[in-house]
Amino acid sequence: MAAAIALIQLDALKSGKPSLLTVALDSVSVYAQDAAAFAGGGSRGFVEGIANAPHLAQQNGELREKNAALRSQNERLREALAQAPEAQAIEHLRAALESGTLATVVGFDPEGLSRTVTLDRGTSVGIKPDDGVIDDEGVVGRVIDASPASSTVLLVTDGASKVPAVVQRGRWWGIATGTNTSIRLEYVSQDAKLKLGDVVVTGEGRSFRAGYELGRITRIDHPEGALYQSAVVAPSVAFGRLSRVLVLAR
Repeated sequence: MAAAIALIQLDALKSGKPSLLTVALDSVSVYAQDAAAFAGGGSRGFVEGIANAPHLAQQNGELREKNAALRSQNERLREALAQAPEAQAIEHLRAALESGTLATVVGFDPEGLSRTVTLDRGTSVGIKPDDGVIDDEGVVGRVIDASPASSTVLLVTDGASKVPAVVQRGRWWGIATGTNTSIRLEYVSQDAKLKLGDVVVTGEGRSFRAGYELGRITRIDHPEGALYQSAVVAPSVAFGRLSRVLVLAR
């Protein structure tokens, strides 16, 4: 084997080219050096990764906090954007009336025994019992109880609610009484020519001045032999999404 290697090397020297054996040994050497360098680099990276782990954990924690803050801010902005049209409408209403106290609905009757809502304003800003309450769509109800920081409003649809009312077309008078789901216009003269779709507004009374919209007639009843006729009125206010209201000054 030694003689064969010597002959291979002598032939290579005579030809002036590196032998196959020399090329093979050089290749093996290069590969070995590359492997060693890779292993060394990997070891250094692993060690550096361990050393930087606390710093990376801190950065990740800070990023998570920032993301949570951004999500919370986005939610507040979306809610403000959703409320903007309603808030603008009630502001315009107050400007037109030049009186009244803006309030926000913060609670409903949990028992569902009465149609009431709680406002976040009370006697500290001048709200008192029997004050009328409206929103940009129409009549909400009247204040039945007030404390310094809050007040309770009986909705116009509650069975205990009674409001003087007028059919806008023709000026026929009646009493708007709550039915817990809608409003019933009672004690309307039999000669009143009521029509479906007629707008019903408040008459001058203890809680409201004349002219605030209660709703529109959806059904007319003519009891035979009765002195009066009555009608069912669909409320103008969407009570299911009630939020911003105006408590009227008296």
